[in-house]
Amino acid sequence: MNESILLENYEKVEIKGAKKVVSATATQAVIETETKTIILCGNNLEVTKLDLENNIVSLSGTITALKFNLASGKKPSLLKRIFK
Repeated sequence: MNESILLENYEKVEIKGAKKVVSATATQAVIETETKTIILCGNNLEVTKLDLENNIVSLSGTITALKFNLASGKKPSLLKRIFK
């Protein structure tokens, strides 16, 4: 599956290949794709389009950070979970 992120003027973002919106608040949104988890941080974030049939999620607001976590089948070790 093709995945892409389109960021416009740090105010709009469109994510293609989205499987699931894990959470969305005014300051953070967590989106899962097939291969990674995308964390968007910012202010006044709002989901403006949610089309999971076509795997597209759009958000608007002031985007200050994008973080990526590669999906893996392993859970972090107990020590990593305790000392994060």
